[in-house]
Amino acid sequence: MRPTRNMTSRRWRTRYGTVAIAVLALATASACTGSSPSSSSSASSSSSSAASSSGGAATSFPRNETLYTSGTAYAPPSNWNPLDTGNYATGTQGLIYEPLFLYDPQKGTYDPWLATGDINAGWKGNTYVIDVRPGVKWSDGQALTGADVAYSINLARTNATDPYSANVSTVATAVASGNTVTVTFKGTPGYTEFTDYLWKAPVLPQHVWSKFPASQIATDANAHPVGTGPMTLDTSNAQEVAYQTKPGWWATSALGLSFKFKYLVDVVNGSNDQELGQLTAGQIDWSNNFLPGINQLMGAVGGNSGYTLKTYYPTTPYMLSANTVWLEPNDSVAPMSNVNFRKALAYALNPSAIAQTVYGGIAKAANPTGLLPNLSSYVNQGAVSSGAPTYNPAKAKQFLAQSGYKGQAITLQVPQGWSDWMDATTVIKSELDAIGINLQLIYPQANARTSNVTNGNFDLQLDNNAGLDSTPWSYYQRVYQLPIAKQQTSQLNWERYSSPADWSLVQQAATVPLTDTSKLDSLYTQLQTDFFQQEPVIPLWYNGAWFQGNTQFWQDYPSSAGTDQNMPVMWNGYIGAMTTVYALASLKPAPKTSS
Repeated sequence: MRPTRNMTSRRWRTRYGTVAIAVLALATASACTGSSPSSSSSASSSSSSAASSSGGAATSFPRNETLYTSGTAYAPPSNWNPLDTGNYATGTQGLIYEPLFLYDPQKGTYDPWLATGDINAGWKGNTYVIDVRPGVKWSDGQALTGADVAYSINLARTNATDPYSANVSTVATAVASGNTVTVTFKGTPGYTEFTDYLWKAPVLPQHVWSKFPASQIATDANAHPVGTGPMTLDTSNAQEVAYQTKPGWWATSALGLSFKFKYLVDVVNGSNDQELGQLTAGQIDWSNNFLPGINQLMGAVGGNSGYTLKTYYPTTPYMLSANTVWLEPNDSVAPMSNVNFRKALAYALNPSAIAQTVYGGIAKAANPTGLLPNLSSYVNQGAVSSGAPTYNPAKAKQFLAQSGYKGQAITLQVPQGWSDWMDATTVIKSELDAIGINLQLIYPQANARTSNVTNGNFDLQLDNNAGLDSTPWSYYQRVYQLPIAKQQTSQLNWERYSSPADWSLVQQAATVPLTDTSKLDSLYTQLQTDFFQQEPVIPLWYNGAWFQGNTQFWQDYPSSAGTDQNMPVMWNGYIGAMTTVYALASLKPAPKTSS
């Protein structure tokens, strides 16, 4: 009954691009619960309602003024603290709180947001200068100033052990003078990681957050959030959270952006079938759930009613790529510790066949590097052609013979109920059986699987902790990070592969300015070359940035064929850091529902 196999929506619980917390998978415990939201009881009704979070009277939302989203939340919304990474409600970052820059993965560029100017132009020797956008106000009417930005950076800097503090490890201090903030660094700046901070971290109001006790900074529910974003919190209940458009949002006058809906209601996800039914009935407009077989419904929903379903691409692969799914060996134990055994795995598996068999054209086979398509410019095609394994069962058998494998049982685990991954394991088993590997499939509950992985109690597993990012740095950090602990409590190097030389290359890449493309290309080429020689993990396919839009009430959804080629997902880590806000601002009421 697992409703979706979208680890990005559940597990994109970032430490701003560096470390994602291992307990993310625990969110699946609520995935099979919940009922159809009362606010979506009728697709044709003129209004809908949600109970107030305070338990008061129901609040009505006119249907033609409300955008209903879903596929992001698996538990009742109760937290609007953007520092409580992994627990805050959908929209906290992006609708309420905003970053300094946005990353555009389609263009590979950074857009100034609460900061102005080019993101790379801020580097001044051993300092970084931030020009804070003038004319921005917090939702309580106070002005955003450089002091707020400096406070936010220093708060992360002085709380280095907390998840929200990632990407400021090399920062010495941030000092504000009016709307200018000067950030100084300890020795060589961490160019890559601090750039990640600039587009991933929320800017906080000092006059509000400075009143929180230190012990509650990252844990307070922040039930009355004060932000600079386009919306404010309206109501919430166990099944949904509602936001209301905020008058005077700075981006309307500065960038010409505005939301045409008055309310955005994000519905807690119940199950695949439930959400598909709500989507096709017009009860949900924008779905970020994995819906199997959605390609078969494209253009057909609504019959003669004049509305259809939209995906980002009108044909295969339908979805943008969101993260890389690996076959992840436990490289610390035999026979997975033998490089020839891992190469046998790599040559035995056909990523294209797996993606097509399991997803039927709505997911793409992975590049042999595993780097997502938005990072294709970093892929050294010479290294790929000379060293990357390709599907070749005969060669797989040769490497298997060289590995000394004696036919012992090897287990492959994925969580019970993650139906598409369970389907993938059967394809993998067939391909590994064909070369003589005795593979046994096991499906522990999600919590047990997390415990197995963090404690190293596994042979093989599927994992997708390498998500969408602006450079390959975080990808290789996840592959090579050292040291390896007995209990790996973060989503880095779960395969437990030890290569000090490659970890040193990753650390070097973090200290190279993004403008020094020659040096970065050299480092990432070496990492790719070493990756092919070692096969610490085997990239298989790209999970999609699952998106389906119903045009009954709203139109002009993000599309590869239109002018709005922005991110179509509301997942935490996307809406508050990438270009989803542009996509939301591009939506228009469908003609038949316009008032």
